[in-house]
Amino acid sequence: MRTWVNVARYHLIRPAIYLAMPWAIMAFSFAVNLTIFRLVPDQSGVPASNNAYHATGAIAVIYIFFFVMGITSAAQSLPFGLALGVSRRSYYTGTALLAVTLAAADGLVLTVLQAIERATGGWGEAMHFFRVPFILIGPWYLTWLTSFVGLALLFVYGMWFSIVYRRWRMLGTLAFLAAQVTVVLAIVLLITRTDSGPGIASFLTGLSAAGVTGLLAALAALLFAGGYATIRRVTV
Repeated sequence: MRTWVNVARYHLIRPAIYLAMPWAIMAFSFAVNLTIFRLVPDQSGVPASNNAYHATGAIAVIYIFFFVMGITSAAQSLPFGLALGVSRRSYYTGTALLAVTLAAADGLVLTVLQAIERATGGWGEAMHFFRVPFILIGPWYLTWLTSFVGLALLFVYGMWFSIVYRRWRMLGTLAFLAAQVTVVLAIVLLITRTDSGPGIASFLTGLSAAGVTGLLAALAALLFAGGYATIRRVTV
């Protein structure tokens, strides 16, 4: 456990990447969206309480950045980490510990900002920057849990991409992408051939935000396992 903590701290020798940059990008995105809402009058005629017509979707920026952080965490730091004598498994688990910690902390910040957004009527402009229809509109604890799971998932997914590149280089990365696309197409084809589309659609639309969070958590665990299996024989 101590080794895992040391690996997480090792990544933070560059704190700006993990602590400052995500929020700097979020602040810029927020400022741009708020400026647009204030300068461009709302001509939709939709009441301000209707979330669907006032959500910006720009909160996706921080999730994308977590994916990028996951990629860079292994791409840039893995060789030196192994040179220091850290095992591949310890490096991977310690980096995942960093992902979980950052996701928990940043998810809490997103939850607090959403509470402020609610209290101020969407920053005085009916702007739902931190609220997303269906997913991030519930009680604070569910907002935090969903944010936490989503951020951790994308970080771990980025880690796996980077490890695949380290092990099999560009050709392997392209094959990794192709395999994922093939799986998706196979699933779509199976659904089409079995006429199970309406049933699956009904199941998905019937899920609550908590149900979606549970599915994302299961996917995150699967991605973690995939990366863990891949790093065992990675070369640097």
